[in-house]
Amino acid sequence: MTTTTTPWEPPIAGTEAEHLTGSLERLRATFRWKADGLDAVGLAVPVGASTMTLGGLLKHLALVEDHYFTGKLAGESLGAPWETADLESDPDWEWHSAADDRPGTLYALYDAAVQRSRARLAAALEGGGLDQPVNLSWPDGRRPSLRRLLCDLLEEYGRHTGHADLIREAIDGRVGEDPPADWRPAGGSSRG
Repeated sequence: MTTTTTPWEPPIAGTEAEHLTGSLERLRATFRWKADGLDAVGLAVPVGASTMTLGGLLKHLALVEDHYFTGKLAGESLGAPWETADLESDPDWEWHSAADDRPGTLYALYDAAVQRSRARLAAALEGGGLDQPVNLSWPDGRRPSLRRLLCDLLEEYGRHTGHADLIREAIDGRVGEDPPADWRPAGGSSRG
């Protein structure tokens, strides 16, 4: 793989797995940059008619990371706080409860979920590649591949990184496609 000056830049000419994971890392970094450095007030700002906030996005994407790489990929239980939440009676619990969380808690929750996901993805790619089925089956018995899981996650991140763009611009005018080359998250790590 070609090295770059920023850890989140996808390769110029790499393997399929390198391109998929590189694109995911770029979206993760861009999302984290858009959500970075805000206090509780900033993390609770919605835009327009939407109730979506950057705090809610941090918690939602932490759940998504654990759901995809702990639940769907590894077939393991998600652990706290997801298993202690009553997601059946409030399917949007992570969105609503984020308003009660401190900023440091939300950033740490997201950063830790990303770190777990990176480790699980690296182990899966090393152990079987993109064609391996994940621990999830559809009602007809088919099992999606790791490639499908990554493509679905890229779609999820693409949608929510766009939301984060709009919300952050409304908060303090931060705009841009990628974090600056020297950016590192406040109080956490975007790359392992």
